[in-house]
Amino acid sequence: MNKEQILQAIEPAVAARGCFLVEVSVSADNDIEIVIEKEAGIVDWDDCAAIDKVMHEAFNQDEEDYALTVSSAGLDRPFKVLKQYMKALGSLVDVKFKGGKRLTATLTAATENSVTLSYTALEAVEGQKKKQKVQHEDTYSLSDINSVTPYIEFK
Repeated sequence: MNKEQILQAIEPAVAARGCFLVEVSVSADNDIEIVIEKEAGIVDWDDCAAIDKVMHEAFNQDEEDYALTVSSAGLDRPFKVLKQYMKALGSLVDVKFKGGKRLTATLTAATENSVTLSYTALEAVEGQKKKQKVQHEDTYSLSDINSVTPYIEFK
């Protein structure tokens, strides 16, 4: 089986669960990983089990020797598809830029090629002795970014 066959088999079930595909990968050893995200809310065990069931119905594991993992995108994984960015609009994200710079900001817009981030930075302002808080809303090309993940705040 190949990735296209897998997509054809599972896409209707993924959509029926109110989810979308983030990633489908098939290794040389036939290890299959399916990563899903919920349109609204969070992926639960039932969502993963439903996709697992569809895969096993579509592809006989005795005939096609494969290992299957179905999981949610999770909070620690970088965004991979535009729908993840769109779901995160208005929330804090952690952005790691190429070159090492890191920024925590509110995601205000996203396209296939860029993200717009809103953040406050302490900066020197002419005529002021102390650094002042300056509000920014800047657009960055995704080609300049290593990863964008949900910001996790521990209280």
